[in-house]
Amino acid sequence: MTADNQQPILGKDGASNGQHPLAKLNRLHFWLLLALNIIFLLAGQAAAVILGRFYYDKGGNSKWMATLVQTAAFPVLFIPYLFITSPQNDLEGSNRASFITVSVVYFVIGVMVAGDNMLYSIGLLYLSASTYSLICATQLIFSAVLSFFLNGQKFTALIMNSVVVLSLSTALLAVNDDTDMPSGVTKWKYVIGFLATLGASAMYALLLSLMQLSFQKVLKKETFSVVLEMQIYTALVATGVSIVGLFASGEWKTLQGEMGSFTAGKLSYVMTLVWTAIAWQICSVGVVGLVFVVSSLFSNVISTLSLAITPIAAVVILHDKMNGVKIIAMLMAIWGFGTYLYQNYVDDLKARKAPSAVDDAPTESRSC
Repeated sequence: MTADNQQPILGKDGASNGQHPLAKLNRLHFWLLLALNIIFLLAGQAAAVILGRFYYDKGGNSKWMATLVQTAAFPVLFIPYLFITSPQNDLEGSNRASFITVSVVYFVIGVMVAGDNMLYSIGLLYLSASTYSLICATQLIFSAVLSFFLNGQKFTALIMNSVVVLSLSTALLAVNDDTDMPSGVTKWKYVIGFLATLGASAMYALLLSLMQLSFQKVLKKETFSVVLEMQIYTALVATGVSIVGLFASGEWKTLQGEMGSFTAGKLSYVMTLVWTAIAWQICSVGVVGLVFVVSSLFSNVISTLSLAITPIAAVVILHDKMNGVKIIAMLMAIWGFGTYLYQNYVDDLKARKAPSAVDDAPTESRSC
């Protein structure tokens, strides 16, 4: 990210004039809000992955349905949007590009989100939840590379260390024995799942960079309302694409039989899909909240942290096997994440010191 995008949101878009909705919060309330959004993100993403794997384990087999539930509950995002968005937020967006340009941006990104979700669905179908999550951590590698070319992020020694370590972690999983493969999955399907998840991580990193470019070049703002609008409208497009895919593929014809053969029961089938959809949107609320409270960069890093937590939850809840290779891969992923996070922390300190050197007036920092 550029230096401007490493600044806390409170330092942008007129926050210094005291108009930002969080400006009146004391430090305790700020940290409570920060913790709440981190919990939403971590718990939502971990629960969604676990429930997604549970859906496949109990007899679910529709990749398009698994794709659909990742965005179908997007109307939940209207709750924070309606309660927190203010007329000033709408006024701030008045200098954005034309309606047609913004619509095209939302449509293109929404279609890409649907494709990315499909790749994730294929990956989770053929991989255990723990292996899937560890491979997803490679999004940091792709984010670092793409941000270097698209967003001007520097490639420091810490970032390079993170890329190398995460690459080695993924390589270990690639050569790992297949003792933890889901039932009925062949070695070839395992490879497909591995490549699909790797491709999904790369596309997700590309989406992050394209979204950042959209905020910079098209939307011109990265306020709470604008970020929420991006989430809502791209999810609307992705949901529409997923519904079209569900019917065009003919998978909708198998859903009734799938529900009847679901080993945990019909009610459990419905509730699994409903709560998976809700969990993904709880995660989205946490993502948007962290962008609003701190920065988009911090939100993305915390999102990756959950990928190191999910394998542990998968072992406890789904009884995934955690052999020595996967333990080493997980520790390496945490190490790579740690160096990446520390580099972002250093960058954030530099970004906040730059404006403070110009403005002599004392202000209370609300970033972490």
